[in-house]
Amino acid sequence: MTPADARRAAVSDAHVIPLHADRSGARTRWRLGESRSAPAPEPEPVPAPEPEPEPVAEWEEALTEALAFLRRRLAGDYTVDEFGFDAELTDNVLLPALRPLYERWFRVETIGMHHVPDTGGALIVANHSGTLPLDSLMTAVALHDDHPAQRHLRMLGADLMFQLPVLGSLARKQGSTLACTPDAERLMSAGELVGVWPEGFKGIGKPFRDRYKLQRFGRGGFVSAALRTGVPIIPCSIVGAEEIYPKIGEVKALARLFGAPYFPVTPLFPHLGPLGLIPLPSKWYIEFGEPICTEGLGAGEADDPMLVFNLTDQVRETIQHTLYRLLSQRRNAFLG
Repeated sequence: MTPADARRAAVSDAHVIPLHADRSGARTRWRLGESRSAPAPEPEPVPAPEPEPEPVAEWEEALTEALAFLRRRLAGDYTVDEFGFDAELTDNVLLPALRPLYERWFRVETIGMHHVPDTGGALIVANHSGTLPLDSLMTAVALHDDHPAQRHLRMLGADLMFQLPVLGSLARKQGSTLACTPDAERLMSAGELVGVWPEGFKGIGKPFRDRYKLQRFGRGGFVSAALRTGVPIIPCSIVGAEEIYPKIGEVKALARLFGAPYFPVTPLFPHLGPLGLIPLPSKWYIEFGEPICTEGLGAGEADDPMLVFNLTDQVRETIQHTLYRLLSQRRNAFLG
């Protein structure tokens, strides 16, 4: 083979690739010494990720819930029990109205909430004070908001509360009922959490100089009801309520005129008129004590006056000693 033939053979055996090839099929030129492989396909376009839905604003969610609540109310799609308790109205209207007082004004702290059972009946027995019965309302908020089971407190109230226009109806809807033994027993037998303030008007209407000194606990009807139903009695001690309306006197003539147990005079009321009704921002503590078990005593013991008296006195002394302990730990009535 001549040198010229060798050069021609080398050229024919070489791998070539196009120098340029347009997509319209025009003539292609090839470069010597390179592979004649097909051009790499263009990568497929990656679809853009779908945009995440924007989170719903809190006010929009609250508005939606409020409209749904109003629709149910207008359609009558809610239940009320035999005592008039409206759970939906309580959770959506009444408790939220009290919550600013509980969280920001009185800054309530709860102690011993684990003593309150998650289910089943129980009797909460608490001291009463404050000229107006805000302590019972704050206790109801505490048991709903701070208890893991969010329990509703079925309060036992005096006749006068249910005779008041508007307030009496709202008290029924919140779960309150007349402070009588049959109603208390029916509620506790049904597994409800019942609250009672045995001092009554003697407790909330006492002068400021007698603050945190428990008054007489009545005849122990609440103990008899607990014995008949076999539910535990839970002492509850409330510190802070005595300072919201310090009662320094009363006008008996006005009390008789309005049919009230007393007409209080405080440092701000009635001198400042409606402004005097704003409670002072004292710091509150609500402590739930260790339950007193009644299950082993039997329903027949409810008719034993000595046993009822002893249990009543035990509950009263427990609350009184707890009040003294909480007061000794408190630095200031308004700062805690």
